[in-house]
Amino acid sequence: MNMFILSICVTAVVALIGGYLLRVVYAKINAKSAEQIAEKIIKEASLVAETKSKEAMLDAKVIVDKERKEFEREVRERKHAVLTQENRISQREESLERRIDTIERRERIYAQRDKELGAKEHAITTKTAEIDELKEKQRKKLEKISTLTREEAKHILLSSMENEAKRDAVIILQKIEQDTRDVAEKKSKEILSVAIQKIAADHTADITTSTVQIQNDDIKGRIIGREGRNIRAFEQATGVDLIVDDTPDAITVSAFDGVRREIAKIALERLISDGRIHPARIEEVVNKVKKEMEVHIKEVGDQAAIDAGVISLNSEIIKLLGKLKYRTSYGQNQLQHTLEVSWLSGAIAGELGLDIMFCKKAGLLHDIGKAVDHEVEGTHHQISADLAKKYGESPKMINAILAHHEGFAVPESPEAFVIAAADAISAARPGARRESVEHYIKRLEKLEKVAANFNGVSMAYAIQAGREVRILVEPENIDDKQMQVLAHDVAKKVEQELEYPGQIKITVIRETRAQDIAK
Repeated sequence: MNMFILSICVTAVVALIGGYLLRVVYAKINAKSAEQIAEKIIKEASLVAETKSKEAMLDAKVIVDKERKEFEREVRERKHAVLTQENRISQREESLERRIDTIERRERIYAQRDKELGAKEHAITTKTAEIDELKEKQRKKLEKISTLTREEAKHILLSSMENEAKRDAVIILQKIEQDTRDVAEKKSKEILSVAIQKIAADHTADITTSTVQIQNDDIKGRIIGREGRNIRAFEQATGVDLIVDDTPDAITVSAFDGVRREIAKIALERLISDGRIHPARIEEVVNKVKKEMEVHIKEVGDQAAIDAGVISLNSEIIKLLGKLKYRTSYGQNQLQHTLEVSWLSGAIAGELGLDIMFCKKAGLLHDIGKAVDHEVEGTHHQISADLAKKYGESPKMINAILAHHEGFAVPESPEAFVIAAADAISAARPGARRESVEHYIKRLEKLEKVAANFNGVSMAYAIQAGREVRILVEPENIDDKQMQVLAHDVAKKVEQELEYPGQIKITVIRETRAQDIAK
C-alpha cells in the first residue's frame, strides 16, 4: 500500500517535471514565433506610418497652399480698399481746397458788400432824417390846411375805426343771435305747442261799465228820486257812478272796480224788480248783495283753485282770486288769464321736467295784486309779491311773481322763466286782449318818437298795429353797414323805454334816387 502510494507520488512528481519541461520548450518555440510576428507588425506599422506621413504632408501642403492663396487674396483686397480710400481722401482734399477757395472768395465779396451796405446805411440814415423832416413839414402843412391837429385827426380816425368795428360786431352778433334764436325758437315751439294744446281758453271783451235793462223810462225818475236823493244814496252805498241819460230802456253802471260794479248792478236790478226805491231800502239791498257777493267770491276762488289743481291756499288768497273774476286787463278777464297762466305753466314745466305744482301755484298768484291795485299804491307786480310774502309764500315764489314781467326783477329759477313765458303766451294769443283807441294811438306815437330821435333818421312809421316800425334814413348820413347798427340800437331803446306784448320788428330802409329830365 505504501509502495502504491509512493509510486503514485513519484509518478505525479515525474508528471509535474515533465509538464514543466514541456511548457519551457513550448514557451521557447512561442517566443521565437512572437519575435517574428513582432518584426512583421513593426514593418507593417512602419509602412503605414510612412504612408500616413506622406498623406499628412500632402494634406499640409494643400492647406498651406489654400491659406497662402486666401492670404494673398485678402492682401489684394485690402490693398485695393486702401487705394480706394486714398483716392477718396484725395478727392475730399481737392473738394475742401475748392470750398476754401470759394469761402475766401465769398468773404472777399461779403467784405465788399459790407462796405457798400455801410455806405448805403449812412445814405439811408441821411435820407431818413430828410424824410422825417419832410414828413414834419407836410404834417404841419396838412394841419394848417385841414385845421386839425395831429391828436384831433387821430381821434377822428380812431372814432371811425371804432364805428366800423362796432358795425362789424353788430353784424356778427346779429348772426349769432339769429342762429341761437332759430334753434331756441324751434325747441320752444315744440314745448309751447304741446302746452297750448292742453288748454282751450275763451275770448273776452269786458269793459268798465255795465248796463241794466229797464221796462220803461218812468223808472229812471224813481231811481233819481226827489232832488236826486235816491241816486246819491245808491252811489254812496255802492261806490259807483250811475248814469241815467237819454239811452232808452237802459241805465249804465260805471266803475273801475269790477266787484263794486257787479254789486251795484245786482242791487239795482233787485230794486227795480221790487219797486220800492228809497235811501233806506237802497242801503238794505246793497248790504245784502255785498254779503252774497262775499260768499260768491269765495266760491269762485275755491273753484279757480280746484280748476288749477292747487290746494292748501290761504283763505285770503282764495278771496283775491275770486275778485279777479270782476277785473279785466286790456279787455281780458283777469281770472281767466290767471287760470290760463297756471295751466300753461304746469304744462310747460311738465315738458321741461320742472316743479309742476310750484309753477301752477305761481301762475295763480302772479297777478293777485290786480284784485286790490285800485286800493293799494304800486305796480301789480310789487303788490302781488307783497301779498304772497304776507301770506307766507317762499322767496322763490316771490321772485317768480316779481319777475313775470321783464325789467322788474331778475329770474332766479327756471320756474320763474316759465311763469313769464306763460304770462306772455296768455296775453299775446289772438283775441285775448284789446286796448282803447286813445291808449293805442299813444303807444304808436311813442314808438315812432323813440325811433325818430336817432341821428340820420328822416321818418319813422309804426305799422301792423305797432308790431313793426319802418325807419327811413338819410342815405348821405347812414351807409349800409350803419343801418344794421341803427336797427340794433333802436330795438334796444324800444326794449328799455316801452312796454308791449309780443315782439316789435325794426325795419330800416335806405334809398338813393337820381332824377333828370330829358328835353
